[in-house]
Amino acid sequence: MEELATEKEAEESHRQDSVSLLTFILLLTLTILTIWLFKHRRVRFLHETGLAMIYGLIVGVILRYGTPSTSGRDKPISCSQEDRLFTTLLVNVSGKFFEYTLKGEISPGKIHNVEQNDMLRKVTFDPEVFFNILLPPIIFHAGYSLKKRHFFRNLGSILAYAFLGTAVSCFIIGNLMYGVVKLMKLVGQLSDKFYYTDCLLFGAIISATDPVTVLAIFNELHADVDLYALLFGESVLNDAVAIVLSSSIVAYQPTGENTHAFDAAAFFKSVGVFLGIFSGSFMMGAVTGVVTALVTKFTKLHCFPLLETALFFLMSWSTFLLAEACGFTGVVAVLFCGITQAHYTYNNLSVESRSRTKQLFEVLHFLAENFIFSYMGLALFTFQKHIFSPVFIIGAFIAIFLGRAAHIYPLSFLLNLGRRHKISWNFQHMMMFSGLRGAMAFALAIRDTATYSHQMMFSTTLLIVFFTVWIVGGGTTPMLSWLNIRVGVDPDQDPPPTNDSFQVLQGDGPDSERRNRTQQESAWLFRLWYSFDHNYLKPILTHSGPPLTTTLPSWCGLIARCLTSPQVYDNQEQLREEDSDFILNDGDLTVTYGDTTITANGSSGPHTATTSLDGRRTKSSSEEALERDLGAADHEVTSRGTRLVFPLEDNA
Repeated sequence: MEELATEKEAEESHRQDSVSLLTFILLLTLTILTIWLFKHRRVRFLHETGLAMIYGLIVGVILRYGTPSTSGRDKPISCSQEDRLFTTLLVNVSGKFFEYTLKGEISPGKIHNVEQNDMLRKVTFDPEVFFNILLPPIIFHAGYSLKKRHFFRNLGSILAYAFLGTAVSCFIIGNLMYGVVKLMKLVGQLSDKFYYTDCLLFGAIISATDPVTVLAIFNELHADVDLYALLFGESVLNDAVAIVLSSSIVAYQPTGENTHAFDAAAFFKSVGVFLGIFSGSFMMGAVTGVVTALVTKFTKLHCFPLLETALFFLMSWSTFLLAEACGFTGVVAVLFCGITQAHYTYNNLSVESRSRTKQLFEVLHFLAENFIFSYMGLALFTFQKHIFSPVFIIGAFIAIFLGRAAHIYPLSFLLNLGRRHKISWNFQHMMMFSGLRGAMAFALAIRDTATYSHQMMFSTTLLIVFFTVWIVGGGTTPMLSWLNIRVGVDPDQDPPPTNDSFQVLQGDGPDSERRNRTQQESAWLFRLWYSFDHNYLKPILTHSGPPLTTTLPSWCGLIARCLTSPQVYDNQEQLREEDSDFILNDGDLTVTYGDTTITANGSSGPHTATTSLDGRRTKSSSEEALERDLGAADHEVTSRGTRLVFPLEDNA
C-alpha cells in the first residue's frame, strides 16, 4: 500500500509539473498572438514585455485564488539542540530513512498558515533556472547583435555611463534607502534587521537598467542612431557592472564583532573583488570566443553547417557556466563572448550557419525574455514570502529617480567637455526617462530571498519593474515627440548612394560630413586598437584581413604562411562583415582618375584605379580591401581636404 501511495504521489507530481510548464507555454503563445495584433494595428502604448506581465498577473490570480489548497500535513519538530541550519536532513521514520531539503525560514507567526497549494510551489522556479538557462541567451544576443559602428563612435561615453554612472547610482540609492530604513525603524515599520550593506545591495540590484521597451520603439521608429547607441550600449554593459557590483558588496566582510560596520580594508578588498571578477570574466569570455574562431577557421566544419552551428551554440553557452564554475560572473563572460564571436567567429562561418546562429539566438532571446516577464506577473501572486512596505516602496521610487538624475546629467556635462558632437539636453532627458528596470534586476533580486531584508527588496523590485515597463515604456512615443527627437533614421544602413551622373569622392555633402564625424568621434582607444586588430588579429583568427605575409616582419614568414588562411590568397573578394567598423584615417586613402593618383594629403603618383567602359570605377585591390574593412564598399570613400568630381560617361 505504501509503494502504491508513493507511485501515486510521483504521478501526481509529474502531472503538476506538466501543467505548470504548459501554463507558461500557453502564456508565451498568447503573448505572441497579441504582439502580432498590436503590430498589425500599430499599437505602441504597450510593449510585448508589458503584455507578458499582464497575462502572468491574470494566471497568477487564478492559481492563487482559483485553485483549492491541499490540507496541511506538516508537523513542526523541535531541534533545539542544533545551533545551525542544515540544507539536507535525513529523517528516520520507523526504520526507513527519508531525505528532506531546506526551502527557507518561516516566521513563528506564520507557522500554522503555511500555504499548502502544491501548484503554487510548482510554478515557483528555482532562481538558478533564471541564471543558468534564461539569462545566457538574453545577454549573448545583446553582444552578438551589437552594431559596432555606432557603439564604437560613442564608446567613451558608453563606458562612462555604464561604469561610473552605475557606481554613482548604486551608492546614491543605497545611502538614500539607508535613510529610509532608519525612518522605518523610528516609526515602527521595521520588524527585522536591515543593514547598510543590504541597502547598498539593493542599490546595485536596482541600478541594472533594461530599456527593452524603449529600444524596441526606437528601432521601430528609427530614432536617432546616436541616442539609440548610447542607451543600448549603456544597458548592455550596465547589467554586467551591476551584477559584479552586487557580488562585490556581498563579499564585503569587515573584521571584528560588528560585521556590518565600515572597514577600510574590507572596502578595498571589495574593490579588488570587483576588478578581479570583471577582468577575469572579460578574459574568459574573450578567450572562449577566440578559441571558437580558431576551431572554425582551421577545421572544415563549414562543410557541415549543422555541426558548425551546434558547436557555436555549445561553446557560447558553456562560457557562462564555465565562468560561474570558476567563481567569476557568467553575465560578463557571455556578453564579451558574444561580442568576440560577432567580430571574429562570424566571418569563419558558412552562409547557412551565419543565418542559423543569428536566428537561433534571436528566437531564444525573445522567448527567454518574455518568459521572465510572464513569470514576474505570476510571481506577484505565487511567491509566498512577499513583504510590502509602503514607506520602503515610496522611498525606493524617489531614490531611483534621484540616482538616475545623478547618473545622467553630471556625467553628460563632463562628457560634453570632450565631445565634438554634444549630448543635447533632449537626449539627456530621454536617457533619464528611459531608465527602465527589467529582467536583470528581477533575476538579481530573486536569487536570494532567504532573509527579511531580501524579501522586502524583491517585492519592491517587482513593483518597480511593473511601473517602469507599463508607465515609462508606454510613454516613450509621446516623450520622443515632446522632446523633438528625430525619427526615421535607419540605424543599420547608410544613406543610399546618389544616382546622378557624377559621384562625389570628397566633399562637404551630408554623406561626407557624416563619415568625417564618424572618423573624428570614434573613441581614441578604439582607434589605437583598430590597426593592431586589422593587421594581425583578423588575419590570424578569420579568413578576412590582409595576409600576414604582408604585415609581419620577413623573418616571420613561416609562421605567417601557416596562420594565414588559403582563402585570403585564393579569393580576391575577401569576406566582409555585416557590421564592420567604420574608421577612416587621413593619409591612408587614395582616389585615382586617368594617370594620376591623389591621396588625402594631396600627393600624387601613378594610377592604380581606372574607370571602366560601362561607367563604373574600377578600384585597386588595396582600395577594395580598405573599403570592405571600413564597411563602406557600397559607397565611395571620403576624407578631408579635397573635393574630386568624376564624370561617369565614357569619353573614349
